[in-house]
Amino acid sequence: MAADPDRTRLRGIAGWIGRSLGRVALIALVVYALHLLIGWATGLTASQPMGGLRAGMVLLLLAVYALLIATPFVPGIEIGLSLLAIEGAWIAPFVYLATNAGLMLAYVLGERLAYARLVRLLADLRLRRAGDLLARVAPLSREARLALLRARLPRWCAPLVSRYRYALIAMAVNLPGNALIGGGGGILFVAGLSRLFRPWAMAGTIALAVAPVPLMIWGFDINLMAMF
Repeated sequence: MAADPDRTRLRGIAGWIGRSLGRVALIALVVYALHLLIGWATGLTASQPMGGLRAGMVLLLLAVYALLIATPFVPGIEIGLSLLAIEGAWIAPFVYLATNAGLMLAYVLGERLAYARLVRLLADLRLRRAGDLLARVAPLSREARLALLRARLPRWCAPLVSRYRYALIAMAVNLPGNALIGGGGGILFVAGLSRLFRPWAMAGTIALAVAPVPLMIWGFDINLMAMF
């Protein structure tokens, strides 16, 4: 007996709704966990006296900070500034290294994410045009992707996005309020997902982009706590 088309369609819709609700619940759970993590880390750093953090606690907070800075739309930079204010200039190089590690982690996760999995996710979300574009881009080489990008962008901004793309990433990472466009973690995740950036060149770009503030605090022994 042939299957009822209406029943098959209803099953497909019910399956899509179930998967979508499951993803929404998972996202909500992750967001809530990150909210608790931010509150815990911020409260912990705020409750410590000047110079009072033990080495193990410093390493733990640096690890938390690196994970937060790697997470899209999470303003984890506040944890790093709190550590700089509490412990002083000596910790600036370690905050710098943690920032590099977190942003590079976001890039690597984006670069390693399988396109096929993302295409399926976009199909489940009914974003078929985005999924089709991603499926068409997936087999292209880096050079072919850059050529496609130049062809699709307006003439005035094509060189900026294609030829000076590393400088554009560096500027976006340091852009005030960049949490609105994903934060450092979101920017680097999308950069990795695009497959337009070479890992070692990206590592050097990140290292240069995030160096000014920690280097200035460490080099001039700036006391952030005295500024407030």
